[in-house]
Amino acid sequence: MAQLCAHASTSKVLAPRVQRHLLTAMVCLGRHTLTGHIATAGRQDVDWSADYRLYSKGRVDTEALFAPLRSTIVNSLEPKQPVVVSMDDTRLKKSSRKTPGVKYTRDPLGPPFRVNFILAQRFIQLSMAWPNQEGQARMIPIDFTHAPTADKPKKDADEKAWKTYRQAQREKVLGKVGQQRLHALRQALDEQRKGRERQLVCVVDGGYTNRTFLKELPQRTCVIGRIRGDAKLYHLPEEQAPTGRRRIYGDDAPTPEQLRQDDSVPWRKISAHACGKRHQFRIKTLCPLRWRATSDKCTLRLVVIAPLKYRLSKKGKALYRKPAYLICTDTDMTLEDILQYYLWRWDIEVNFRDEKSLLGVGQAQVHHPDSVQSVPALSVAAYAILLTAALNLYGLNGNAFKLCPPKWQRYEPRRASTQKLIAQLRNDLWGEAIHLSHFVSPSPSQAKSQKDRPPLAAALFYGAQRA
Repeated sequence: MAQLCAHASTSKVLAPRVQRHLLTAMVCLGRHTLTGHIATAGRQDVDWSADYRLYSKGRVDTEALFAPLRSTIVNSLEPKQPVVVSMDDTRLKKSSRKTPGVKYTRDPLGPPFRVNFILAQRFIQLSMAWPNQEGQARMIPIDFTHAPTADKPKKDADEKAWKTYRQAQREKVLGKVGQQRLHALRQALDEQRKGRERQLVCVVDGGYTNRTFLKELPQRTCVIGRIRGDAKLYHLPEEQAPTGRRRIYGDDAPTPEQLRQDDSVPWRKISAHACGKRHQFRIKTLCPLRWRATSDKCTLRLVVIAPLKYRLSKKGKALYRKPAYLICTDTDMTLEDILQYYLWRWDIEVNFRDEKSLLGVGQAQVHHPDSVQSVPALSVAAYAILLTAALNLYGLNGNAFKLCPPKWQRYEPRRASTQKLIAQLRNDLWGEAIHLSHFVSPSPSQAKSQKDRPPLAAALFYGAQRA
């Protein structure tokens, strides 16, 4: 696996220093700061200014980091299989307002009855699905972009400054930035031989199901997103008047909540893969529809997913989750595909958790505008390289590790977790250094030089100091 990660992180367009930082981002111990990456690579006794200038001088091309991963995933798909991506935003907590892009924002983990505010930077991520024949998929990050809000001028600023601020506000909203990243992805797919004819399916949550994001979609692109239960929808007009303005909307259609409560519309049972096995879902659908947020740019299909029953224990009371209301801009897509693609979207939340808790994305204290974008993007690219190497080696459900599982582990995990992959990578890199000298076989005198790998001693000592 170490060879696969090293091969995946090696490219002719990447400098050796970038390759070293990609590898140290995966195996760094303690806090994942630039100092930690330098110490993990065993370069704490040399001049470290070049490592900082690597980011502040714009020498890290994030597009070059994610392009090989995107091509690998697209080449692994079936001939007519669409490219499914999930888009969402995340916050990286900071402690200083002087860092570019740091603003007071709502804490997404705060209680629903109280709005908490935190200092954080805002990033938008795109993750692409790597599916298999059984309907399972793993989301791999392919884009990580800084999306700050506009800088508000002072109270005594002139009218020109406030006008510029209001214009910047419209350009930096999440829907606008997400639309730009979706257009960039569509353009990148069109440049690939196996990607230009594929349909691009983007799955989003309710924060992106709005007028700004949906009105100007790229060609051969459809969106599946959540919608409010009280959204006002319309049927298509039955006939057009011979004179006058052309009609866009017809009669009022039932809201998603009204459709769920309408007993005259029967429920349909559809099977989809989720949580390691197949489940039966009850859904209702209505098509074709129009929505004022999209005008006549899109004809929509409404999908209502019934609340799912679950129990906290085997003998516990049956509880129900909230229903889900979806819209799809492709009326010809099957209900099975709409439901399955929407279920794959949850894996981007797993990406966020792994990136922050295991890869330390956002822990580096950098203040240059270029470093604010490139440092987290490089750590996310290292995480994507790790997942891609594991899928190439073990497959989607492969879990063949050299390390023995703990005795208290009673079940076999369904797939390799990120923590297990990092542990396996560390074992491959540093396993040769932890041995008894008389068991080592002598290396041939004319052996080729080994690749640059992070030394064990420097990483362990740094981790012990930070622990």
